[in-house]
Amino acid sequence: MARDLDDTGFLGGVQRFARTSGAVGGIAARLAGHKLGIGGNRAGHAEDLKAALGNLKGPLMKAAQLLSTIPGALPEEYANELAHLQANAPPMGWNFVRRRMRAELGANWERHFRSFSHDAVAAASLGQVHRARLVDGREVACKLQYPDMQGAVDTDLKQFKAALSVFRQIDGTIQQDEVYAELSDRLREELDYRREASHLRLYRDMLKDVPEVTVPSTVPELCTGRLLSMEWVSGRSMRSMLEGDMSQESRDALARALFKGWYTPVYRYGVIHGDPHMGNFTVRDDDGLNLLDFGAIRIFSPRFVEGVVQLFKALQTNDDDLAFHAYAKWGFQNISRDTAQVLNEWARFFYRPLMTDRVCSMQESNDPADAKAVLGRVYEGLKRTGGVKLPREFVLLDRSAIGLGSAFLKLGARLNWHEMFQELIEGFSVEALEVRQRDALLRAEVPAPL
Repeated sequence: MARDLDDTGFLGGVQRFARTSGAVGGIAARLAGHKLGIGGNRAGHAEDLKAALGNLKGPLMKAAQLLSTIPGALPEEYANELAHLQANAPPMGWNFVRRRMRAELGANWERHFRSFSHDAVAAASLGQVHRARLVDGREVACKLQYPDMQGAVDTDLKQFKAALSVFRQIDGTIQQDEVYAELSDRLREELDYRREASHLRLYRDMLKDVPEVTVPSTVPELCTGRLLSMEWVSGRSMRSMLEGDMSQESRDALARALFKGWYTPVYRYGVIHGDPHMGNFTVRDDDGLNLLDFGAIRIFSPRFVEGVVQLFKALQTNDDDLAFHAYAKWGFQNISRDTAQVLNEWARFFYRPLMTDRVCSMQESNDPADAKAVLGRVYEGLKRTGGVKLPREFVLLDRSAIGLGSAFLKLGARLNWHEMFQELIEGFSVEALEVRQRDALLRAEVPAPL
């Protein structure tokens, strides 16, 4: 039965290749045309690409969305459209669900449940979620992986690599070889739902002393490589909260929960959740946070986290030497002092909310219009100084910062971001982080990264 679901064979692979290569080929041709001063309406082309990728279940959509967050990787029109892609492909029907559950839990899979929803309650790029009740009365969420996602990942990554190659020929200022390597490994990890179950255990451990954040427990006997069963946690979407009459107090409380939920693991354990879009969490009745999706998790070396903290301190004290050495710990290789000076302008903007020691909104310290001007100057500066090769470690840290910044802007939260950050890094020690990280990974039985 598993073969029927997950071996679509040569024809299925060819069909997907044709669809993805059409989307990628179209954007590559249009980008080349615009570089030469020819071509039509770029905004219209960007909308076409968004529509084409939005109809695909699978990783190419995720790759495009990630690319849209990297400064200078795409023209503004493309980046703006792709940044709004969400994993909202239509769900698979009940026949698929029954076949998947039978393949994962056996012919008598229904004996585990009192009830199991025929319709998905959520659909994402790699799988869909069903609500169910176990025989002991517990409510659970069952995430089922779509058929042949391994083949889809392989096909889509080939297209993504081809797209990056075209972009580099057109403009090599931002070299993205490591971006591809990072995305390739993280996407392949996302296919393993046993790994994701270990990430839930890890986050429950890391956030056990953060009451503002709830991480659901898993149901181990109902977890396989392509089925993840976890405790059902109730909450409302942030989008519905924003559409209602949300008080400033609630907005601030939710922003504080988001900040702690994302950055406590980073600075205490060297672990980041790389996908903070609104579909991956819900809001509790007390304005706390339910974290729901743990596929895009990245484990950093303690040395990298030390570099992030050092860069913050270097900018605080205008210590160019400390900043230069911090970039090396970030993974930037063989950069010149001139390139480091350009990166400092980006970093000052990146860290500005954390360096503003007063209660303020994100827009006051990190205005989107200002961001556009800063990134434009940084891009031109990198072009002038010979370009830069983005390190792998940059990718998900940057994506998380942009995603969280967007959430904070939507919330209109007013907090002392500096004070919250100082609490996290107070007494920072790379040796202590190394011990905490090692012990937490062992307790949660997290497999080694790819």
